[in-house]
Amino acid sequence: MHLSEQKDLIVRFINEVWNNGNTANLDTFLHPAFKDYSLPASLPADANGLKQWVSMVHESFQPLSVIEEHLAEPGHCMVRISMHMKHTGLWRGIPATGQTAITSGFRSFAIKDGRIIEHRALVDGNTLERQLKASADITGCQPKTTVNGQLPG
Repeated sequence: MHLSEQKDLIVRFINEVWNNGNTANLDTFLHPAFKDYSLPASLPADANGLKQWVSMVHESFQPLSVIEEHLAEPGHCMVRISMHMKHTGLWRGIPATGQTAITSGFRSFAIKDGRIIEHRALVDGNTLERQLKASADITGCQPKTTVNGQLPG
């Protein structure tokens, strides 16, 4: 597989699976021995776990991953991404704000036989969560807290 074909595979994977939430054709992207080392520990590190994670993300966000930089060598691709996450549903206790939070990260892919066999990611989730909490405070989406049983103000 040429480097340009590897890069095209990753671009199509990010657009179809992550941006559009379409996991119906994962087998066209993923090698049968696929392992995902970036999923939450509660999910299996395979295609089924990835499918569950994509679904969970899309229940809370309209995500858009933008590839800012894309490097390739035979059998490997790495992308630096920005993630524009429109908050449309409950995420880690934060009700939907309708706002878009932006964070960044890296995704690393190993490729074998023309498909992704390994995935690793490092995404700045702390920045995402801080922005969501700040938006929730501004939009009033978080439940009000009481002080000695009374609502403030």
